[in-house]
Amino acid sequence: MNEEGRLQRLAQLAVEVGANVQPGQPLLIRCLVEHAALAREVARAAYRAGAVTVEASYRDRHIDRALIELGPEESLSHTSVGDLATIKDLGARHGSLISIAGDPDPNLLSDLDPTRVGKLNAIELQTHYRGLVGERQINWTIVPMPNPAWADQVFGKPDVERLWQAVEKAVRLDTADPVAEWRAHIKRLDAMASVLAERHFDALHYRGPGTDLTVGLLPGSIWSCANFRTAFGVLHVPNLPTEEVFTTPDRRRADGRVRSTKPLQIGGAVVRDLELTFKDGRIIEVGASAGAGIIRALVATDEGAAHLGEVALVDGSSEVGKLGLTFFNTLFDENATCHIAFGSGFAFAVEEGDRAAGMNVSAAHVDFMVGGPEVDVDGVEKGGHRVPILRNEEFQLGNVRA
Repeated sequence: MNEEGRLQRLAQLAVEVGANVQPGQPLLIRCLVEHAALAREVARAAYRAGAVTVEASYRDRHIDRALIELGPEESLSHTSVGDLATIKDLGARHGSLISIAGDPDPNLLSDLDPTRVGKLNAIELQTHYRGLVGERQINWTIVPMPNPAWADQVFGKPDVERLWQAVEKAVRLDTADPVAEWRAHIKRLDAMASVLAERHFDALHYRGPGTDLTVGLLPGSIWSCANFRTAFGVLHVPNLPTEEVFTTPDRRRADGRVRSTKPLQIGGAVVRDLELTFKDGRIIEVGASAGAGIIRALVATDEGAAHLGEVALVDGSSEVGKLGLTFFNTLFDENATCHIAFGSGFAFAVEEGDRAAGMNVSAAHVDFMVGGPEVDVDGVEKGGHRVPILRNEEFQLGNVRA
């Protein structure tokens, strides 16, 4: 299949399965300028699905580079009036949003001051957007677009055909009926989330090379998968691909040390060998062989950025994990293995009574990978008894086959 056909199929999957754009809904597409070909196909698929309007919000990383190099400090966190008005209007109209991932120049910012790179964050815009997501006011998804630079980062050469094949397998576009495959997959993830919810664990314990971390859960922590439903009743799948079950932990309870098991791509730079130390829920030490300054700047975004907002479990059945690749793209790498995130938590993954006391709030949300065959994950019960959840990336709790 040629690239045009692939983009059309991917756009259809994003519109019909991912965001599940409804007749009469407005759609906003957020992407880089290099993603325009896929954005145009998404627009066509959305109008065929009945969208009332489709708008594209394009970003240019080279303009970001110019700001980091030459702009004033305060502009790094600036939110434009137009961007904020657009996202507010989308929420007010119960609209849909599709973001496109796949960095076309993954090392563009790697030679710049890492502290300034880490501070590049439209804080007011991100805060409002995370509020819309947490309150389930929009149906949204993220979808990838392969490109030569991304392929070169993954394979050491710009083999876009090979990357397309990997992406198609990860998002189940290589099957005869992708929609049916996604329904069966989501059913299995729902079953995993239900099994975890029934156990009412007080904490999770991660143990592996360089990792010995305990993360507290809230009594009202809700285990979920990417089977989202908006407050107005629209089902959607927020990540294509998705392989995780997750919840919002207790921001006050995280102690120990954790070592990331995959590199972390952050907007034009790569963080390698990340290690974080937690005490009383807070990150107190950051280490990395590359990119530590970026993480320190992100952790300093606001008071909540130094606390955890998400814990997510991924087992060996992951189609992304089976590929055995490091994608240098969080959308994929976080679905290859277990991950946690510092920064904002998800309001929908916490019962309302526990949100004020224990849910983290931040303009930041940074996922990084902590799982793998050598990392064991246990559930810790109220009395301290530990129950195996993952061993050698195999789920230990019940039969969760779809």
